[in-house]
Amino acid sequence: MRNRVHVAVLVCLVAAGCGDGIDEGANEGRGERGTIDGVTLDTPRPDDSTDDTVGGGGSDDTPDTIAATDDPFEWNEVGDGIEEGTLDVPLDYDDPNGASITLYVVRHRAVDPARRIGTLLVNPGGPGYGGSGLAYSADGIYGQELLDRFDILGWDPRGTGFSAPAVDCIDDYDRYFGLDSSPDTNAEREALIDAGTDFGEECASSVGEVLPHLGTADSARDMDAIRRALREPAISYFGFSYGSELGATWTTMFPETVRAAVLDGAIDPTVGYLQQNIQQAAGFEATFDEFLRQCSADTGCAFHNDADAATAFDELSADIDAHPLTVDRDRTEVTQAVLFTAVADAMYDQSYWPSLELALADLQDGDGQGVLDLYDDYFGYLSGQWGDELEAYFAINCLDDPGSTGPDDLFSHEDEFAAAAPRLGRGWMAELVFCSVWPVPPAAPVAITGAGAGPILVMGTTGDPATPLAGTRRMAQALQDGHLVVVEADQHTGYGVNNCGDSTVDDYLVDPTMPLADEIDCT
Repeated sequence: MRNRVHVAVLVCLVAAGCGDGIDEGANEGRGERGTIDGVTLDTPRPDDSTDDTVGGGGSDDTPDTIAATDDPFEWNEVGDGIEEGTLDVPLDYDDPNGASITLYVVRHRAVDPARRIGTLLVNPGGPGYGGSGLAYSADGIYGQELLDRFDILGWDPRGTGFSAPAVDCIDDYDRYFGLDSSPDTNAEREALIDAGTDFGEECASSVGEVLPHLGTADSARDMDAIRRALREPAISYFGFSYGSELGATWTTMFPETVRAAVLDGAIDPTVGYLQQNIQQAAGFEATFDEFLRQCSADTGCAFHNDADAATAFDELSADIDAHPLTVDRDRTEVTQAVLFTAVADAMYDQSYWPSLELALADLQDGDGQGVLDLYDDYFGYLSGQWGDELEAYFAINCLDDPGSTGPDDLFSHEDEFAAAAPRLGRGWMAELVFCSVWPVPPAAPVAITGAGAGPILVMGTTGDPATPLAGTRRMAQALQDGHLVVVEADQHTGYGVNNCGDSTVDDYLVDPTMPLADEIDCT
């Protein structure tokens, strides 16, 4: 299941819809997806050694080593201190003179240029989300000191958003993700395998030669290409959720170019994709158990059910599994998979819990509209159209999964999911099945160490369903100089929860040499 970041302002997925001063004119000249006009960064990459060119892990970076035009981004002023641009980078860093792809970037200029420190790269997670919206919405997300002193730069990672070409494989998510994701029979298992195979074939046909080059390591190389194009010898980074994996990979591959790095809602780098999914299932289950406990204790909860919301949900889930509910819309049935997805959507942030209460109560009464609305929110079904985020999510995650095995082996782990999360756990099987039949073999993993990158700040919440705190703590421990900030909250990611956590992050980004304890308690 994907990771999603909720912050003070919902990240804009379509740049033209973000904030005041951004109108349809902001997209003029950008072109359709796959046809963005970009400017080539004329910097060949050798190997990943100390040679400081695009994709390398250099140590002697100076502006005059960068063979590029005066403005490789060709920045276009959007308004309110925001600029957009593009940058061409190699599709395959082992063939730097071959085909290129275009990254879409947005920069929120430092409010106080006289006190400007440098650039802060930001990533919202996913994977599959574009990051440009974080820069467009920076005023509502980051502390004033960060806004004053950093150019906040968000980019759409390769394959996502307005970067080109973007991964766009399918038009109907319901066909693939409305299926029973917790199969009880061989027929249901075969249906999942067939759907995953069809999905992968659609992506291979649509994306073609780009598909093998969408992994996290290549995105980390893109980050260094952005840094070099900016002519900054070192740069800062703030990543949420999957952005923690990307950031940790970047700090490991390019340690001497790291000024500071914050990894919020960090994944566990010590286990593979299978175990990460089991951990995540347990995390969502624990948060959902708390939802059910609070609902049972509160007579005002719409799903109170005589103080036994847990039993009521179990009965409702079993009934929907046996008898999917048809909603009066030309869309999909409310299946158990749709129900589980709706629950997962609400667990990312407690502010969604009232919506889930009402949706479950309505479902008991035969009305599945509320559940379907949460399902649509999870998959980004807006105004009757699907986004491309989930397609890119699989393209990136499946490529990053070196431990992927065949579907038959995966189904042997069903009991582990059920043990970790009795209510929801087996619903995580579909994602793994899809990767097990993905048409592109996985890339070699990068062992996360952050060696030589200096102090790195890792943040987690006590009740994070998507990236449980135990795994986030292991990220801090895996880094050579990792430091953990713990914030008390039942939500995914911790920035924006309380002043203690926010001030620790902001102060560190301004001065990464500040003293840091191994673990900082902001509960």
